[in-house]
Amino acid sequence: MQRVIKAAVAALWFMLLTLPVLGLKLNTIERTVTWRLDRIALLGVAIFGLAMLWDWCFSRKARGLAIIKLPAGFGIGPAMAALSQKPKLMAGSLAILAAVLVVMPLVSSFYQTNIMISALLYVMLALGLNIVVGLAGQLVLGYVAFYAVGAYAYGLLHQFFGFGFWMCLPIGGFVAVIFGLALGFPVLRLRGDYLAIVTLGFGEIVRLALQNWTTLTGGPRGVSDIPRPGLFGMQMDINTSTTYVYYLVLVAVVITIVVISRLKNSRVGLALQALREDEIACEAMGIDIMRVKLSAFALGSCWAGFAGVIFAAKTTYINPSSFTFMESAMILSMVVLGGMGSITGVAIAAFILILAPEYLRAFSEYRMLIFGAIMVIMMIFRPQGLISGERRRYRISALHDAEGGRQ
Repeated sequence: MQRVIKAAVAALWFMLLTLPVLGLKLNTIERTVTWRLDRIALLGVAIFGLAMLWDWCFSRKARGLAIIKLPAGFGIGPAMAALSQKPKLMAGSLAILAAVLVVMPLVSSFYQTNIMISALLYVMLALGLNIVVGLAGQLVLGYVAFYAVGAYAYGLLHQFFGFGFWMCLPIGGFVAVIFGLALGFPVLRLRGDYLAIVTLGFGEIVRLALQNWTTLTGGPRGVSDIPRPGLFGMQMDINTSTTYVYYLVLVAVVITIVVISRLKNSRVGLALQALREDEIACEAMGIDIMRVKLSAFALGSCWAGFAGVIFAAKTTYINPSSFTFMESAMILSMVVLGGMGSITGVAIAAFILILAPEYLRAFSEYRMLIFGAIMVIMMIFRPQGLISGERRRYRISALHDAEGGRQ
């Protein structure tokens, strides 16, 4: 009974709050008011049902019961784990995926290719942020600043010095690393919410500097006429150039995945994961906290710089409105939804969060509502992400058995 009363109160509040927006239609010309109480009633019924479902889910969760009993092995995480135990099947799946990605721009439209380029760029950005947030456990909310630094490095170097794409690609990554170290030094002693606030401020400082430094960056006008990547001086039309950029981004994503996979199991990667688990214990074990944190910021910002250069080459025009806080929030959502520390999960989440809004354009009036509802449901039923980060496990019992055998 108490649950019904709570749901009824919630529905009533929603009906009262949305009455002026959904329940009234004003005609200023004829000065008439039309009541749409059917919409309000329908909304009240929907909110009542959702409130009942919400309370039921959290009551089961509070008692330690599963909200939904799924079959064993159901889900992306268990499926990937089972797939990794079968090397031949894993190799075949990767070969099919690679073939689909390679053939896709040849058989799809110009629009579809552009969407996939954006999705692959966000995969690259999310994997770069995964180094800082997923592996090192440092909450960064201004990651888009390094993305902007890479993009503007290419645009300004071409505008003032005539540098090409291939010359600016390493320079953009290097400049982003310098900015990453410049952010890393002041925040060495910060963690948690304080670190998030400082990095959020850093991102806004970079955006405002780009917007107001009109003599250098062009201010709100931005930088235009940025050349696309060249290939031995060949002349390419817009379709051929877009296909070339697609393959370029695809290769960049593959390199990113390989490098971060190797980094994750290296000494630096293990130090980053130790920092994430317990900073005090990590320092007590003799790990240089300052060097590890700076390495995380430098590595993460480097990939953002590379992605920024490719983004500037893809769009041929950049301005500060392309690098707002919402971009940082979207990239962080990919890391959280995919599973912090998981390379496969972050890549899948990046594709979902970028492609879903595009393919939900048929529901243009409700697509963002559906998009938000999916994210909320995901956080309720799978808070650890699509694929939780893999962790090394050591068999202590085997070590004890070995020591007992020596005795």
